[in-house]
This record gives sequence, structure tokens and C-alpha cells, in this order.
Amino acid sequence: MTIRLDEAIKTAIEFENKVLKVYQDAEKHAVDPVGRKVFSQLAKEEAAHVTYLESRLTEWQKTGHIALAELRTALPDKERIMEGRKRLTKPMRGKLAAPTEVEHLKRALAAEKETSAFYRQMVSELAEERRQLFARFLEIEEGHVAIVEAELDAVSGFGFWFGIKEFDLEKG
Repeated sequence: MTIRLDEAIKTAIEFENKVLKVYQDAEKHAVDPVGRKVFSQLAKEEAAHVTYLESRLTEWQKTGHIALAELRTALPDKERIMEGRKRLTKPMRGKLAAPTEVEHLKRALAAEKETSAFYRQMVSELAEERRQLFARFLEIEEGHVAIVEAELDAVSGFGFWFGIKEFDLEKG
């Protein structure tokens, strides 16, 4: 069964809103200021995704066409994050995170993986001219998965931490 483009976009909006809610909730309850900043940045990214998708849906409904405006991210790509994690072999954080922060990260990871799976499916099933919209989202969401995994490593006492200059969330 082939999904219609408008249905795919509406489903993508639902996924993005779900992830956005997870990050907003995590930011509100985060104790660690760096963790709060990470959750805040990811929430901003997801909110921008919702806005972008809503604009593409409106354009599709009005014209039957979609112009693929650039979808930017302030975060490093998945490969850069993975390379940073490989180079670090000792804990970067002085203390372990509160159990609630770990739970928020686990929820975020599950939501990001579910969202990435949806985009992966759209990239594999949609016609070439329509899959481009979702290919960029897949790339960005896979980066989000890598960031959340890295943060889980950090709060568990292993691996990567976001205070490293090479991974400046403000500059991407």
C-alpha cells in the first residue's frame, strides 16, 4: 500500500509533536543545567520541524507541489557525534544523573528511534521526487538519536559529554 504524500506529512507532524513534547517535559524537569540546555536545543529543533512540515503540507494542499526549502540543524551530524564518542574512553561528567533525567533520556531515545524508523520507511517507499522531503528529516533525526545516546552515556558515567568545544550546540 502506498501512502499519500499529505498523509505522510501529517503522520510526520504527529511524530515530531510527540518528540517535541518529550523534550519539553524533559527540559522542564531537568536538574542539570547542561542537560536542560541539551533538551531545550532539541525541543527547538523539533518545534522547527513541525513548523516546516506544516508549511510543506499547506503548500501541497494549495498547489499540489512542494518546494523543498532548506531544512537546517544547529546540531552536529551523526558521524561527527559517533567519532567524538569513539575518541573518548573515560567518563566526562563528575557525577551521575538523577534517575528521572535518565528516564527522560530513555523516553527521548525511544521517540527519536520511532520517528527515524518512520522517516526511513518513507524514504524507502515513496517515489523519488517525494522521498527527498523525508530523507533530510531522517538524516537529522539520526543525529538526534546519536546525541541522545551520547547524553545517556554521559549521565551513566561513560563516554561523550557536550561541554567539549568540538560539539558546540550553539554553532552546530
